[in-house]
Amino acid sequence: MTKIYFVRHGKTEWNLEGRYQGAHGDSPLLKQSYLEIALLAEHLKDVDFAKAYASPIKRARVTAQKLVMLLEKPVKLEENQAFQEFNLGQMEGMKVSDAKAKFPQALAAFKNHPDQYDGHKIGGENYQDVIDRMTPEIKKICQRYPQENILLVSHGAALCAEIRHLMGVPLADLRAKGGLANTSTTILESTDLGETFKCLAWNQTDYLKKKLDPTDIV
Repeated sequence: MTKIYFVRHGKTEWNLEGRYQGAHGDSPLLKQSYLEIALLAEHLKDVDFAKAYASPIKRARVTAQKLVMLLEKPVKLEENQAFQEFNLGQMEGMKVSDAKAKFPQALAAFKNHPDQYDGHKIGGENYQDVIDRMTPEIKKICQRYPQENILLVSHGAALCAEIRHLMGVPLADLRAKGGLANTSTTILESTDLGETFKCLAWNQTDYLKKKLDPTDIV
């Protein structure tokens, strides 16, 4: 069976400020995030990973690089653009409060009604666009590593959508149970080369040893 450990990147300055980063926006990891990446590495120390993948966007790439470096067992890291965050178009760089004022319908749909969200109207991607670029790469990984553990570092909104899609959740319900925290781990297992998946752990953060606040989750 393939087990994929999906990790959301460490918390950034824009996360703390409540700004949308998206595929083209970015900001540095907080100092605390490096400590939390170390805690995650300790949590994963007994896992043998065959390969690690990451979004090339800096906040995810740096998280993956630091995490792989701290793991006790060496693992090769490969960047893949398919695992980038949503392109949020004109919302990127905006505070959530400002985006809510300027794009109220788009933001409401993005957060609560994925089947109604049309990111193209603001120069971005739809949920289906993200699923269509991520799913084939996930299936390739399962076919390439049918009996191994895989580490994949990406972004909150994209991971939330893709993981729930892989679990068979309908498009309309992808956001129904909330999002993912920074430096969280979600584990999916596939026994049929990526055709179906079972969730073994969702949004694990206990190893961070802290109380989460709203800026931790997207």
